[in-house]
This record gives sequence, C-alpha cells and structure tokens, in this order.
Amino acid sequence: MTLILWWVTCLIWSSVFLFIKLGLRDLPPVTFAAVRLVAAIVVFLPILLIRREPLPRRAADWSVIAVGGLLILGLNYALLFWGAQYIPSGLTAVLTAVTPAFALVFGHFLLDDEPFTFKALGAIAIGIAGVAIISADQLHVAGPQALLGALAIVGGAAAVGFAYVYVKARARSRVPPAVLTCGQMLCAVGPMLAFATIREGNPVAHDWTAVAIGSVLYLALFGSVGATWLNYWLLERMSATAVLSMALVEPLIAVLLGAAVLDERLTLNAGVGGVLVLCSIFMITISFQRSRT
Repeated sequence: MTLILWWVTCLIWSSVFLFIKLGLRDLPPVTFAAVRLVAAIVVFLPILLIRREPLPRRAADWSVIAVGGLLILGLNYALLFWGAQYIPSGLTAVLTAVTPAFALVFGHFLLDDEPFTFKALGAIAIGIAGVAIISADQLHVAGPQALLGALAIVGGAAAVGFAYVYVKARARSRVPPAVLTCGQMLCAVGPMLAFATIREGNPVAHDWTAVAIGSVLYLALFGSVGATWLNYWLLERMSATAVLSMALVEPLIAVLLGAAVLDERLTLNAGVGGVLVLCSIFMITISFQRSRT
C-alpha cells in the first residue's frame, strides 16, 4: 500500500507542472504560487476544524512546522521561480532532481536510521542521468545570470532536502500529517503574499481567466492539499530519500503529460532517460523495502 500511494503522489506532483504552465500564461509566478496557498488554506483549515485534529502543544513542534513551511513553500518557491526565469525548463528539471541526493546527505547526519550509502547515491545518480537525457536538448547555460539562476534552483533543492529530513528528525509522529501540511502553508502564505504584492502588484488586479482559476484550484486541492499531505504520510513510513526520489520520475511523467495535453514533442531521449529513471526508482524503493525487513 505504501508504494502504491508513493506512485499516486508522484503522479499528482507530475501533473502539477502541466497546470503551472497553463496558469503562468495569465498570472505572474509569485502571485500564482501565493494564491494557490491561499486557496489551499481556505479548503484545508475548515477540514481540520471539523475533524478536530489535535494541534501541537509544544513550542518545539510549532518551530519545526514553521521551519519546514518557510524552507519548502517560501525559500524554495522563491528561488525556483526566480531561477526558472533565466534557464530552460529542461535544466530546471535536472537541477530539482538532485533533491533526494541532498536528503541522503542531510539524513546521514540528522537521522539514525538513514545512513549514507554509495549504493543509494549510485541509484540517485542513475536517476539524475536519466532526467538529464530526457532534457538533453535544453541543457545549456549562457551568461552569468543563467548561472545564478541555476545556483538558485540548486539552493531551493537543498532547502527542500534539508526541510524534509529536519521535519522527520524533529517532529517524528507527534504531529499529524494534516496539521504539518496546513501549518506550513499558514507560515509561508504571509511572506509570499507580501512579496508578490510588492514585486508584481495587487493579486486581485491580474487577468483571472477561467484557465487561471482552474489551474489555481487544481494546484491547491491536488498539489498543496492532497499531495503534500500524502508526502508527510509517506515520510512516517519511508526514508526521506525514498520519498523525495519522486523528483527523479516527475520530469518523465510531466513530459508524457505535455505530449498528451499540450502536443509537446516526444523524443528518443525521453524513452532512454525514462528507462534510467525507472531503474533508479526501482533500486531506491527495493533498498527501502529491504531496510525495513
């Protein structure tokens, strides 16, 4: 069941790229991301109240929630959206795919049950190579601004890798996944809205087309609420590296969705890279299963 839900979560995250592309046709990036969080909170918070989810009472737990929210939804989004302006989307996919490698390193130092192994690193490297092959026609960086953009995206990947390991190490099973998810949104939405308003103007004044509204709702309900909650549910049952290895297979599924919905071109590289990505995921998940038996 755990691996089935891992793949369900991976499919949801992969579809997010499609709806981001659609929404960005009408909305500026930071405003888009901030309003997505607002919509998710409007849906999620009443559910928590109705279900009477127990809230953490320890200040230490709330600090973990805040750190995770600011790193994953704040710093990561800011670096990702800024960096993506200056480099091709294929290179963005490759750079974000290093997230599980960061989790592997941070997990070695912060988690007793997730030691660093060269076998795991090799599996991640195979996956990153597969993502690179999928995006081979876009793998080029030109000029100092593009280099800074690439470094920003790597910084965002490092922030995500550290945040998931940090949450697993500090929160453990004391904080329910739903509370973690909603709490992190509440911590991140204020700074993001403020930045969006200063940088991109009044969020209400933008061109809110039917496609833009639909994209926000999909990303809020399935991405910010559904997939994020599933991520933390999985984090209680899998290693942080195994959970974040979704970043390796997401570009492959995103390419297939782009071809099906947006008529984007499929290439032989996508097939070869896809095989490497699937081999990598198989090695990581099999390693996870054996470590738990």
